[in-house]
Amino acid sequence: MPKISPCLWFDTQAEKAANFYVSIFNNSKIVNINRYGEAGPGPQGSVMTVVFQLDGQEFIALNGGPLFKFTEAISLIVNCKTQEEVDSYWARINLACHGKSFPFSWAKCLATRIRKKRSESWKPCSR
Repeated sequence: MPKISPCLWFDTQAEKAANFYVSIFNNSKIVNINRYGEAGPGPQGSVMTVVFQLDGQEFIALNGGPLFKFTEAISLIVNCKTQEEVDSYWARINLACHGKSFPFSWAKCLATRIRKKRSESWKPCSR
């Protein structure tokens, strides 16, 4: 079966987002960072893509420019077995955001997914 790697489109924050996500999940790492060359379309030497893994699942973050905005139109669901696990992720997100409101839409998006699961439509509970 082919391996599927979701690609997340950012304006210029792909590396920052990947580092944020990697800080939240265990068994996670930055695998590779590719930079724009002379041909562009981004500035030479700036980050084009970041390949990263979250608990072994590969993702690609792309600095594709402002054409598309990161929205909550796609959901990446974290399946938790216990409320303690949900609380642990929530605490890591707050720590990674230094206790401030979410400085980036992609950080808010991840936090909103877990929070929504805790309350209304996506409550993560023991299975």
